[in-house]
Amino acid sequence: MAVCFFCHEQLVIVGKVSFRELCPNCGMDVHVCRNCEFYDPGRANNCREPAAEKVRDPEARNTCEYFVLAGDKAGGPSESEKAKAALDALFKKK
Repeated sequence: MAVCFFCHEQLVIVGKVSFRELCPNCGMDVHVCRNCEFYDPGRANNCREPAAEKVRDPEARNTCEYFVLAGDKAGGPSESEKAKAALDALFKKK
């Protein structure tokens, strides 16, 4: 399930996300690094895609050709969501 970074509401977008796609809930840009499957603030250029160009503001619309809407793969959770869930389970207070 894809979720908008800005309003945290579910995004239902069929097909490829256009560069000018807006969230139907809050009206913010969808094609931003923070909504991308490859976004990773711990990596160079904040991206797991090594060929991607640096984007100055990860919350602003960009034209990155590698953009994949986070959580959009087969409707399942993204890799970062899986990792966060694993860490939460590991450090869960009893």
